[in-house]
Amino acid sequence: RIGTAALAVQVVGSNWPKPHYTLLVTGLCRFQILQLLKEKPYPVAEVEQLDRLEQFTNQHKSEEELGELSEQFYKYAVQLVEMLDMSVPAVAKLRRLLDNLPREALPDILTSIIRTSNQEKLQILDAVRLEERFKMTIPLLVRQIEGLKLLQKTRKPKQDDDKRVVAIRPSRRISHIPSTTEDDEEEEDHDDVVMLEKKIRTSSMSEQALKVCLKEIKRLKKMPQSMPEYALTRNYLELMVELPWNKSTKDRLEIRAARILLDNDHYAMEKLKKRVLEYLAVRQLKNNLKGPILCFVGPPGVGKTSVGRSIAKTLGREFHRIALGGVCDQSDIRGHRRTYVGSMPGRIINGLKTVGVNNPVFLLDEVDKLGKSLQGDPAAALLEVLDPEQNHSFTDHYLNVAFDLSQVLFIATANTTATIPPALLDRMEIIQVPGYTQEEKIEIAHRHLIPKQLEQHGLTPQQIQIPQVTTLDIITRYTREAGVRSLDRKLGAICRAVAVKVAEGQHKETKPDRAEVGEGEDCKEHVTEDAKTESISDTADLALPPEMPILIDFHALKDILGPPMYEMEVSERLSQPGVAIGLAWTPLGGEIMFVEASRMDGEGQLTLTGQLGDVMKESAHLAISWLRSNAKRYQLTNASGSFDLLDNTDIHLHFPAGAVTKDGPSAGVTIVTCLASLFSGRLVCSDVAMTGEITLRGLVLPVGGIKDKVLAAHRAGLKRIIIPRRNEKDLEEIAVNVRQDLTFVMASCLDEVLNAAFDGGFAVKPRVERLNSKL
Repeated sequence: RIGTAALAVQVVGSNWPKPHYTLLVTGLCRFQILQLLKEKPYPVAEVEQLDRLEQFTNQHKSEEELGELSEQFYKYAVQLVEMLDMSVPAVAKLRRLLDNLPREALPDILTSIIRTSNQEKLQILDAVRLEERFKMTIPLLVRQIEGLKLLQKTRKPKQDDDKRVVAIRPSRRISHIPSTTEDDEEEEDHDDVVMLEKKIRTSSMSEQALKVCLKEIKRLKKMPQSMPEYALTRNYLELMVELPWNKSTKDRLEIRAARILLDNDHYAMEKLKKRVLEYLAVRQLKNNLKGPILCFVGPPGVGKTSVGRSIAKTLGREFHRIALGGVCDQSDIRGHRRTYVGSMPGRIINGLKTVGVNNPVFLLDEVDKLGKSLQGDPAAALLEVLDPEQNHSFTDHYLNVAFDLSQVLFIATANTTATIPPALLDRMEIIQVPGYTQEEKIEIAHRHLIPKQLEQHGLTPQQIQIPQVTTLDIITRYTREAGVRSLDRKLGAICRAVAVKVAEGQHKETKPDRAEVGEGEDCKEHVTEDAKTESISDTADLALPPEMPILIDFHALKDILGPPMYEMEVSERLSQPGVAIGLAWTPLGGEIMFVEASRMDGEGQLTLTGQLGDVMKESAHLAISWLRSNAKRYQLTNASGSFDLLDNTDIHLHFPAGAVTKDGPSAGVTIVTCLASLFSGRLVCSDVAMTGEITLRGLVLPVGGIKDKVLAAHRAGLKRIIIPRRNEKDLEEIAVNVRQDLTFVMASCLDEVLNAAFDGGFAVKPRVERLNSKL
């Protein structure tokens, strides 16, 4: 019940984000609480001053004894101050105070400066008698002097560094919290800083990072906790301790087990599996192999992201996914500098902190969808991350020290390489992930998708059966994609519909009376159903539980998913001249593309519609120029019978669908075939698709995306495909069963294209040499 009366000199603080104030006070005297008058809104008490020395000093004690104590205390105090560096202004001021202040005030002043515990300070405060205060303070001074002597002996001598400055504690913060609680919190924070320093010294960080951390921890010790920089520095040091500088996981390098695991997780994808097994084999031969930088490029839904997770599982490594779609700030990759408010490390360092090891598998998802803004180009920031020659010393702006990323296995995913900067593309090993064939989709559905959907909807194979014929109908009539996402959603819709029937059937079975339940339990399994199982939405079936398993066939598909979304319309679209089928590549996979042409009387203009790019417009002009120059050879005439195809004739070329932007050179042969059909009046074969770039001389040049285009033609039910002869090597990537279903025509010039596109060939009228008289 003894306290200190003080006078508030200055108040500093604010109410946001929480009330926090710092008071600068001047101590006056001790007081003792006699009676507490009220506690709210603030305590008010009747007190008594205790520091009247003439009242509390024992008159019977000899003044010589008190004088000896004060002289002894003064001697120790002078000895302590002289051990410090007198060049420091605070130490020089303290030395002057020892000479100017009365001896009775020295115990309180010295106790507040030297290192003492809160309990010892409270004991000095409770000591009202002056001689008792001197006796309790002298041992504390002796202890401090001995500590300084020992420190000076153990410390290495340095020039002008033979003195030690004792940190004078800052003014005590006074707020609504009791003083003893604040002191406890200060001691806890001090212990936390000591523990943090111990963690830094025992961590396995690099020498440069350790030097930076020790420098920061020294600044932290001298920094008041009320400073904003205190929390920033502490967060920085805690992050440095948590980073996995030398902690790594051990790779599982058994190639046979890895092959089995990859085959179980993913069907097809032979290129990816082969590359992973090659990496494992090299790791067996060389331990310090740098992590490769892979980039999986393919349409959505083919399993690029999931195969990255499977690779981490195969290697026995930690997995972390970083979504880069829409990122337009380089600080997301490199982090912010610590000078900014709210700074934080980049996603790479954050990911390493999350996984806790320095050799995880990082999946950089959608690297082709990075943006660019005033905050910088994140694709340029990735150049250092994805360069094996540089990422061993990757420097994050927040850390400001180098971190080794060479053991990280980076896997990037993209739908197209067209939007990836060339410098970034050059640093990655591109692995194409093509779309799936129908046979592969059927296998994937029955191996992975259907069991997953049954588990998610609480169904069992004894309740629902989806035969492969039904799966093929879903693939061809209800989905048209390179991946399997839409197929997965359709299977989920089927499972939901079956779950409704199963739940209704269970509800019907629980309807009998309670008295009959015991006798009729064995009879429930013999309930028969006269309705057909093909149509599970038939209203007649609702009266009885459905027979198990429910078989999903074409009629059930129509009831659940509605009428088919895609029909084989190729033969209908090619029922008149002036229509041909081309093959196009998109980031979503290959697509078939119809080219339609019509002619009418006019002034010889060529009209192009369908949101075409400049390259495709140039291909159309090339096609019409080649046909005009070879019109006599192929007997092509306009409506008036003239070999000048644009004489009083307008031509209109349209590329459905009109809302989709199209560009590229591969539609050249399709445009030539379409116009040849229009002017000759002959129909193009309904099962033929084609792709290839043309020249003004009639040559057919190679194009890209052959595998995706061939798979699109196969999905559409086409049987014959015309491709450039120099693309014959690309057919090796196509599955054998797909190649067996299709007939490929290799063309090196437009004559071969036209002969293959029309039934019976496209006749060429032989040239008759005529002698023209010049007489």
